[in-house]
Amino acid sequence: MTEDEFDAFYASAFPRVVGQVYSFTGDHGQAQDVVQEAFVRAWDRRRDFLATEAPEAWIRTVAMRLAVSHWRRARRWLELVRRTPLPGHHPGPDPEHVALVAALRQLPEPQRLAIVLHHLCDLSVEQVASETGAPTGTVKARLSRGRAALAKLLPASEVGVAGGSGEKKEDDRG
Repeated sequence: MTEDEFDAFYASAFPRVVGQVYSFTGDHGQAQDVVQEAFVRAWDRRRDFLATEAPEAWIRTVAMRLAVSHWRRARRWLELVRRTPLPGHHPGPDPEHVALVAALRQLPEPQRLAIVLHHLCDLSVEQVASETGAPTGTVKARLSRGRAALAKLLPASEVGVAGGSGEKKEDDRG
């Protein structure tokens, strides 16, 4: 079958086969998809396709089989979902965490990054400096300014969460 012959066959048979498969599946989009896939498979065999006595029947058979395969996969997936227990209830973040995140968002990015890496990711000042590419003294200044800003933004009970309780870590001095 030449390309022109195949194009003509496609133009005449596609709407008819889609209608037939749609009657079988009840889903027009799926019918179009599986018929299209059947035509792609026929295109790959177009040299031998003309030898088939009923090319439209071949397309319809392939499309129906594809539709059944899709249905079986969907059914297996649904069975798997039904057998999988629902995840337990996970409470949202506590109000202190929400307040901390809101306060951190108000800090300039370099200070926020230093605070998060040092206090929340437990990196040393040297590790923060290495990761950010800033000198150690700059990281210490950012930490100090960031903690001071957080102390103003957070209630006293929450300042300790960010490490601004007035106590300095040993590697934070200087």
